[in-house]
Amino acid sequence: MGIRSPYDRDRFESAYDKVMAKWPAEREAVIVPTPFGETYVNVCGPADGRPLVLLPGGGGATSASWYAQAADLARTHRVHAVDLIGAPGRSVPVVGRRPRTVTDLTAWLDAVLDGLGAPVVDLGGHSYGGWIALHYALRAPARVRRLFLLDPTQCFAGFETAYLLHALPMLLRPTPRRVRAFLEWETGGVPLDPDWLRLQEAGAGFPSAKPVTGPRPAPEALRGLNASVLLLLAGSSRTYDTHLVAARAGRLLPRVETDILPDVSHHALPHAAPERLGRHLTGFLGS
Repeated sequence: MGIRSPYDRDRFESAYDKVMAKWPAEREAVIVPTPFGETYVNVCGPADGRPLVLLPGGGGATSASWYAQAADLARTHRVHAVDLIGAPGRSVPVVGRRPRTVTDLTAWLDAVLDGLGAPVVDLGGHSYGGWIALHYALRAPARVRRLFLLDPTQCFAGFETAYLLHALPMLLRPTPRRVRAFLEWETGGVPLDPDWLRLQEAGAGFPSAKPVTGPRPAPEALRGLNASVLLLLAGSSRTYDTHLVAARAGRLLPRVETDILPDVSHHALPHAAPERLGRHLTGFLGS
C-alpha cells in the first residue's frame, strides 16, 4: 500500500523527514513485524531507560508529531514512537489484513511491544492514539505501568457537531487544501509549525485503511483501571466539551490526574506549548 503517485510519495517522504530532523540526532528507526504488517517505530533515549510507547492521532498524524517532546522524554525513557498500521506513515500493512476490531488493535500492539522487548511500558497517546492507548490499558493492564492521554477522542464524550461538520469535506475527499483549512479552523488561526503542517497536507494523498472505531470504553471498565492516568486536555479544543470530559474522567477513573492546558487546540497537541506539556509529562512519568 503506498502513495497514489511517485510525486506524492516523494512529497510525503520529504515532509516526514523534515519533521524527523527536529528529533534528537541519535534517533534510530526500528521495524517490528506483526500479524498485520511491519510497524515502523522511531526510537531514542538511553538503552536501559524505562520503555515509553507513544501513539499519534489519526488522520494525517504520524510518529513524527512527537518532535517537540521527544528530547525531554528521552532523558529518562527509551522512547518508542509508533506509526499506526494502515495509517499515514512508514508502517507497511499486509494487504487484506488490517486491524478491524479493538481486539485486533490489542493484538497488534502486543506484537509491537513483544518485538521491542518491552513486557511492561509507560504508554501515551494523542487524540485517536489516546483512544487506542486507553483500550489497550483496559485489555492488557499487566503491560501498562503509567498511561497518559492527550485530548483523547471518543473516550469520555462524543464529538461536537460543529467539529464533525467542518471535518466532513476533508474526510469525504481529502486534499491538502481541505486539510489546511480544517486545521486552521480548529486551531483558531494560531501559527502552526510549517513543516508539521506540510506533513499533514502530504498525508492527504495517503490511501489509509479504514480506522478501527467503536463505542467509548464502558464505565465499569474505566472504574476498574488500576494504572495511574494523566489526562491533559486542550482548553481551546473544538472536538468536544472539555470540561464535560474532565468531569466524566474524574468520576470514572480511580487514579487520574487531570489538567486543562489553556489556549491550546486539539490538533496543536502534542507539539504546541512544549514547555507546559513537557513539565506535565516528565513529572508524571518520572514519579
